[in-house]
Amino acid sequence: MILTARCNFRCSYCRGLKSYKDMSYRDAEDVVQKWVDGGLKNIRFSGGEPTLWDGLIELVKFSKLNKIKRIAISTNGYSDITLYKKLYDAGVNDFSISLDACCSSVGDMMAGGIEGSWKKVVENIKIISTWTYVTVGIVLNNKNINELNDIIYFSDSLGVSDIRILSSVQWNDKSKFVNLCNDKNILEKHPILKYRVNNFNKGRNVRGLLNTDCGTCMLMMDDMVVSDNKHYPCIIYMRENGNEIATVKNKTIQEIREERYDFIKYHNSHNDNICKNNCLDVCIDYNNKVNYFRNNS
Repeated sequence: MILTARCNFRCSYCRGLKSYKDMSYRDAEDVVQKWVDGGLKNIRFSGGEPTLWDGLIELVKFSKLNKIKRIAISTNGYSDITLYKKLYDAGVNDFSISLDACCSSVGDMMAGGIEGSWKKVVENIKIISTWTYVTVGIVLNNKNINELNDIIYFSDSLGVSDIRILSSVQWNDKSKFVNLCNDKNILEKHPILKYRVNNFNKGRNVRGLLNTDCGTCMLMMDDMVVSDNKHYPCIIYMRENGNEIATVKNKTIQEIREERYDFIKYHNSHNDNICKNNCLDVCIDYNNKVNYFRNNS
């Protein structure tokens, strides 16, 4: 769920969400309730920067009250640690925090020149990692690619649960990802990192469909993004300014799922440039496996 387009960072690779408004608390709670009615197990609150959105703690409590198992927050990690503690106490058990550097000079630059931001984020990561599951997300471009292995080792030293490396949309070049960390101790500790490193070592991009990949996105039946009371095929499709499927207003979860299935039936990802160029490896692998089992069941 995209709660707000507002953010207190100005990351160089982020193009923002200029056309999206803050969700009202009432609308956000209504969407959570629809999802719960459909058997929701995992939820992620994102933005923009979701910690700037009034009502976040109350929405987390509402989610926990409805027995959602995994309640995640995607954050730049720059908010006050007392807010993160309140979110944890309210029910957040998954924090995804951006960390694009292993030193303050590059870190502050990647955040848009906000002096002292990297140091504060690092201290917050150290503390939050002692409470619950924390992953750091390393978005890569020409400003930090040469420091990737150092960032990985530094992230591991902070006590995080896993590490996600991801090329920025504007800089998806597999030829740049060479001599990656192959430390077995590090990779075995962090399965998400291991998956992505193995793909890079095979010469595979993070993003983009091959001609042999499945063009039907069945993941859409298990994964949904809502922003400004509209539901989209996926988070990437929304962030790349793709059209929404429909509104979520005045509909049941069953009606929304039927709209998504109708989209799937008539949509070929190979003919859609957003999907063709930006679909993530993990989503591609999911759909390829679903397609295999459907054809061989």
